[in-house]
Amino acid sequence: MTGSSRGEGGRLLTRGLPGGVAAGAITIGVAELLAGLMQRAGWSSGTPSPVLAVGGAFIDRTPPWLKNFAVNNFGTHDKQILLAGIAVVLLVLSMLIGVLLVRRVMAALVLFVVLVAVAGAAVISRPHASGVDLVPLLLGALVGLWTLSIWRRRLLTEPAGQSRHTDEPGNTEPVARAMVDRRRVLGAALGAVVVGALMTTAGRAISGSARAVQQARAAFVVPKVPRPVTVPAGASVGVPGVTPFIVPSDEFYRIDTALVVPQVNPDTWRLRVTGMVEHEVEVDWPTLQTKPMQDAMITLMCVSNEVGGSLNGNTIWTGWPVRELLAEAGVKPGADMVLSTSADGWTAGTPLSALTDNRNALVAVAMDGQALPPEHGFPARIVVPGLYGYVSATKWVTELKVTTYAKDQGYWTPRGWSQMGPVKTSSRIDVPQNGTQVKPGANGKVAVAGVAWAQHRGVKAVQVRIDNGPWQTARLGTDASIDAWRQWVYEWPATKGQHTIAVRATDDTGAVQTSVQAAPAPNGSSGYDTITVTVG
Repeated sequence: MTGSSRGEGGRLLTRGLPGGVAAGAITIGVAELLAGLMQRAGWSSGTPSPVLAVGGAFIDRTPPWLKNFAVNNFGTHDKQILLAGIAVVLLVLSMLIGVLLVRRVMAALVLFVVLVAVAGAAVISRPHASGVDLVPLLLGALVGLWTLSIWRRRLLTEPAGQSRHTDEPGNTEPVARAMVDRRRVLGAALGAVVVGALMTTAGRAISGSARAVQQARAAFVVPKVPRPVTVPAGASVGVPGVTPFIVPSDEFYRIDTALVVPQVNPDTWRLRVTGMVEHEVEVDWPTLQTKPMQDAMITLMCVSNEVGGSLNGNTIWTGWPVRELLAEAGVKPGADMVLSTSADGWTAGTPLSALTDNRNALVAVAMDGQALPPEHGFPARIVVPGLYGYVSATKWVTELKVTTYAKDQGYWTPRGWSQMGPVKTSSRIDVPQNGTQVKPGANGKVAVAGVAWAQHRGVKAVQVRIDNGPWQTARLGTDASIDAWRQWVYEWPATKGQHTIAVRATDDTGAVQTSVQAAPAPNGSSGYDTITVTVG
């Protein structure tokens, strides 16, 4: 191959690559814009957005080890990381299509069609999907193919007369023309990307669902309860750095499978009770607000929480007892599980006994005295004390199916997690932080403090061990509820040097937190939270 032909091939490739990016951006932009319009018009109950559909399908197929890796490394930012990953993959594949467009047109078209087919399969796989949900993707794909065709015909074709006398000494015309061509190509590609991004943004905004939810939350008045729950005096041990006894809603942990927070309009929301019941019950938003509500202080816990992790939170929930709703439907003999379903199709299998005994399992409508934020389940969610969230804490709840464990499974059970999910007795050191240097206070002591939990059993005692010494009893904050955590503090008469500090809790049954180390899967982590500090 001559230098001229190699240069010509390189020029075509550099033109083709941005062409693929332009086509990809236009395809996604058109599809996302049309998806937003469909949702605004109420023509879709599924997930017509190809990006969200692919992300949701990926999450559904995430194995436990990868879920734990994402949660432990990215925390509540795992969804943003996934979206960024999808964007990178789309960019790389679009660039590949552009490169193939130069020399192997058929290969480029095949790859484009394969990507559209994969996205289409993801759209159809989403809950409540129908054939109409494919329309935005298919129309976006047609526009994308048209973009590829235009790009190849206009920007990959040699302008007439360009190659004549290009090698004559002193002739600067080819260089100037190349610079103009390069700018024209990059400008066109950048313009397509900007247009695609604007259409995608418009598609998300035009659906109008977020605006409707904001208006509904602003108009919502938290129902009055006959016996309001308040934080007892002394519940906080007063040590700076300890997790607040009541975690503000904007700081409350969020772990779920929703790639984008569902915006559920309460005007169209319904909660149905189905399955093994005497008669099905359906409750709408106005009806739910007339039901007798109560407060309950409950600490929620994510099963993905590592030892010493912060994927838990305590607050006061307001809602209607689930047992009363189930009583209206009349549970038939033989049922042992309730399968709750979210607006986004996620499910949790909760023991029927945990929803019908005297614990405060609620159809919650408020947290910390305010309407549920969309991130935490507005307009309504399920809250059950004593169970990890993956088997109990269904947000945006739309259905309670009374059934059996033999017939149905929640979302995470077939993915390797246990069926029941009772919360394990555990404790955490919040201060001092691991690896830090500390100095004794005026009293010559260092405050070691944190929280301990044993939901629906209660925390009886917390002990701290310095190095390999004996266990020392910590001072507990006032007990607010067997379903809420307790703060604790140990005033340590510290000595200079490096020390290892461990903590353990004892629940109200007398059972001591186990020292056996276990990963979150399949039924929650265990072991002592242990830190190392240096006393200066």
